[in-house]
Amino acid sequence: MNTPADIVSRHRARLAAERGVVRKEWGGRRSVSLAYPNSYWLGMSNLGFQIVYRLFNQRPEIVAERVFLPEGPEMSLHLRSGRPLLSLESQRPLYEFDLVAFSLSFENDYPHLLRMLDLGGIPLRAEERTAGTPLVMAGGVAAFLNPEPIAPFIDFFLLGEAEAVLDPFLDAFLECYSPGSDREEVLVRLAGNVPGLYVPRFYQAQYHQDGTLKTFFPNQAGIPEKVRVIRSVRAGFREKGMPISTVLTPETEFSNKALVEVGRGCGHSCRFCAAGYVYRPPRLYDESRLRVAVLKAMDQSDQVGLVSPAVSDVPGIEALTGLILDRGGTFSVSSLRAETLSQGLLDHLRAAGQKTITIAPEAGSERLRRVINKHLARDQILDTVRRISRTADFSLRLYFLIGLPTETDDDLRQMVDLVKQIRHHMVKESAARGRIGRIRISVNCFVPKPFTPFQWFPLTDVGSLKKKQKWIKKALAKAGGVDVGLDVPRWAYVQALLCLGDRRVGSILLTAHGSGGDWTGALKYSSMNPDFYVYRPKGDQELLPWDFMDHGILKKHLLKERDMSLEGEETEICQVGNCRRCGACAGPHLVN
Repeated sequence: MNTPADIVSRHRARLAAERGVVRKEWGGRRSVSLAYPNSYWLGMSNLGFQIVYRLFNQRPEIVAERVFLPEGPEMSLHLRSGRPLLSLESQRPLYEFDLVAFSLSFENDYPHLLRMLDLGGIPLRAEERTAGTPLVMAGGVAAFLNPEPIAPFIDFFLLGEAEAVLDPFLDAFLECYSPGSDREEVLVRLAGNVPGLYVPRFYQAQYHQDGTLKTFFPNQAGIPEKVRVIRSVRAGFREKGMPISTVLTPETEFSNKALVEVGRGCGHSCRFCAAGYVYRPPRLYDESRLRVAVLKAMDQSDQVGLVSPAVSDVPGIEALTGLILDRGGTFSVSSLRAETLSQGLLDHLRAAGQKTITIAPEAGSERLRRVINKHLARDQILDTVRRISRTADFSLRLYFLIGLPTETDDDLRQMVDLVKQIRHHMVKESAARGRIGRIRISVNCFVPKPFTPFQWFPLTDVGSLKKKQKWIKKALAKAGGVDVGLDVPRWAYVQALLCLGDRRVGSILLTAHGSGGDWTGALKYSSMNPDFYVYRPKGDQELLPWDFMDHGILKKHLLKERDMSLEGEETEICQVGNCRRCGACAGPHLVN
């Protein structure tokens, strides 16, 4: 029979397969459990999580250890034995740490956060914790889009990029916290002195009779009315390190590849894309620094993963990939823009053994791509497909969104026609080789995101999304060599609720957790109608739940972009440092 000791042995086996793990003695140090609310596989595939792990542990006064959501047999062991959630490095219970720091990449991981707190023996609600309980903080891109749905469960949020906010926070934390400290006093000092730090309990929300937010204001002296979301001018490149993997492990999507961030943010200004707005201004790194980073990564592994919202946009990318190949290594890329994918980069991808090229038309028609500001014409897509197919028998992965604002049946028909045209050109260009790759299309439901021009739009009705999916699948059923992948509209609804909700949504989240993940029941019996958040268009003057955060992006700019989308008008891509349209290049949220 399995015993609790099996959990420890699993952790130790996992550690034995890792390279680069940080081990520290606890004596005299403040302890941090860096928690990823999903599997080890996904958490260790996340470069941002790895960077935060390194930044914590570079402080000699801190010992930071990782903890992940158990899955499969490990979860069964926890549930049968009642053993608390343990850290990976020293197998310590979660409740023994001074600070539990959640790294949040996706709203759909919010239920996992509650489960990890439960398994870790930590009270779920922040108001129920005592002096002997760890402080619970959260950061990451999901947190600085909209932290409010999980506000009841988090003592404080650290809003911004880790390179910009972590050191100032740790300076203050080490000064004001010791085990057994008065929690309220610690939180007051942190909230008043650390830029980007948000303590939900120090803010009061009031509502109109129709349920919309009336006011949101600090209820403590010395607490800022607006919380600045801090970003780093230099992003991943700092004196203390480079944006590369800290730990290599075979148990990830990249399997022992050393990841290198080659750019942060994206200047193409797609109106649906949160990352394209909250990581403004986009930062492309100096070629010489990237060369040093890649060489350092190759000291760890001859397999390199290049990470950026658009790797093909990176200046000198061909020289960089050529360097990896010349040194006997291989590489993969996170994502590419069809119109900037050069022949040289394609040749290097073929030489590196890449099997699949991913491009994202997002919408089928020229009209709808103008609505979303995609800056991508049909001829550019087909020209890129022809070059890809001439180069090698790559398979193609194509990303599309359904339920976008102003979408019509004709847009869907043009999506299907575009896929068939792409297949036609793949077959034609590959005929001489006698081998042809497949097409895998991923059709995802559009979910409106805060701090984008589309934040005022509702989610398309789940029933309508299901009909669109069914039609697309049927329309492509007889197209040879095309596989169709669809997401689940019901989960898009839940994601929209967690994206767009205020702190009252926390009660729905808590009900779903208490019922073992029964979202149907949690939504049905909620005292607050969840459709209010998901299906209701927002007014131009409405106070939104996330408006207390200052990203440096002007709301009037987002409104203008929204209105231009309705006219089907595109706007220019970011001209970093040369314009003041959105405000992101000028504000105090940027630090060195």
